[in-house]
Amino acid sequence: MQKEHNLSKNQKIIFDIIDKSGEPMKAYSILFNVQKKGIKAPLQVYRALDKLVEIGKIHKVESRNAFIACQNSNCQISKATAFSICENCENVSEISNSKLSKYLSNFTDDSEMKYNKYNLEFFGLCKNCKTK
Repeated sequence: MQKEHNLSKNQKIIFDIIDKSGEPMKAYSILFNVQKKGIKAPLQVYRALDKLVEIGKIHKVESRNAFIACQNSNCQISKATAFSICENCENVSEISNSKLSKYLSNFTDDSEMKYNKYNLEFFGLCKNCKTK
């Protein structure tokens, strides 16, 4: 289970919207959905999103410029995420693979740089779209 963090009112509201969505949400879509709850300014949304990413409650899907709730209760750090994205239906799911995590945590390139952050996105066809 993830560590519980004391979320601010805005963070709780925004996390609940993202968590219930089940699909990646863009910041302005989040703003539209939370305006009735008193969050009116884009800056309020972005601050909450930044904090939620920092503590690992949500992840940013870079290619979609959108946010999704963390589905992996074993996430160790928010700086290490991988997603599977269907090119047809655009379904996004978080990848939890210990071999991949172990490989990437020890990965260095020819410059011998040690990486401390990665955001991988794998594209293909999901099981449902492959059978169509």
